[in-house]
Amino acid sequence: MMEGSDTDGGEAPSQINSENIRRAVQYWLDKSTIHVIPRWGVFATLLAIFFLRIYVIQGYFIVAYGLGIFLLNNFIAFLSPLDDPNDGPGLPSSAKEGKEYRPFARRLPEFKFWLACARGTCTATVMTFFSVFDVPVFWPILLMYFGVLFFMTMKRQILHMYKHKYVPISFGKAKYKDAGEERG
Repeated sequence: MMEGSDTDGGEAPSQINSENIRRAVQYWLDKSTIHVIPRWGVFATLLAIFFLRIYVIQGYFIVAYGLGIFLLNNFIAFLSPLDDPNDGPGLPSSAKEGKEYRPFARRLPEFKFWLACARGTCTATVMTFFSVFDVPVFWPILLMYFGVLFFMTMKRQILHMYKHKYVPISFGKAKYKDAGEERG
């Protein structure tokens, strides 16, 4: 019997298939869930590479605009609560209000937000290698329109957060002073 032959119906160990690649990618994604800062560093690097490519080529502005809209949409989903307070009673801010207190639950969790942004940036970067996506546009108009869209959307989101009294950003667990420090 020859080494690596396919006599038992199984795959050869040296053969790479899409299932093995998918498992390897999922393994590293699972390992990266606890490393928030390095993950966002990878995303920032991917975004910098994308914008450097756009700058050097001086084209594909419509792809950059599409990526910007995609990232803005994901950011709004990240800031939004899972249960929209407009659909029912508001989010309770404490147990004193007579309602059951529930912590803030995001519509798009942080890891999925990062993953969608990284995938979108990689996809946009790949799109810059195909001339079909290099649609000639006047980029200052796109930039101005994106700026207006961004500020109007963020204003609406901030007003929504203020109206329903929720803060979607937290910086970890609260740290308290040790009672022994105050006596000394």
